[in-house]
Amino acid sequence: MIVALIIACEVGFWVLLATGLALRYLARMPRLGAAVLLCEPLMELVLLVVTTLDLKNGAEPDWKHGLAALYIGYTVAYGHYTIKWLDGHAAHRLAGGPKPAGAGYGKARAVHEWKLWVRTVVAAAVALGLLQVAIWYVGDAGDVSSLKAWQFGALRAVGIHALVAVAYTIWPKKAPAGGEERTVLAKTDR
Repeated sequence: MIVALIIACEVGFWVLLATGLALRYLARMPRLGAAVLLCEPLMELVLLVVTTLDLKNGAEPDWKHGLAALYIGYTVAYGHYTIKWLDGHAAHRLAGGPKPAGAGYGKARAVHEWKLWVRTVVAAAVALGLLQVAIWYVGDAGDVSSLKAWQFGALRAVGIHALVAVAYTIWPKKAPAGGEERTVLAKTDR
């Protein structure tokens, strides 16, 4: 049941996001679109409550509970960022707004990657906290090795993402040759 709920939350996230953006830009109902987008965190709250109830009712802690904790952590850290990013692109494509700035090249790209890494640290911290509370809640009554493995997985994700940020810092991504010229040409062709 937990896995089905995680899948439902993920699908619900994208459905609410698409509905909110469609209301905002296609139907020209920005307040209703914003209200729909604000419903996003409710799904994670439902997932947290159901996972807690599952453990309370005596379920053996396993990978499903760990996955739920990581999903909630990811949504806390990256949910608003994802919505804002897609909102900017929807405003550009559907409402004639300015084109959102990309991650850039060189130092700007390295800074962007480090900011994303901080989000990953936040996601891991939320997941680690939820997993630790679950471990304490279950106590000696059950096998919590699966939950501890998920904690290690969250820490591993932070480490891997740090390596990505370090790589962009040491070997900065260079702008494509003639990139500015191509942009100017593309603007004059319109």
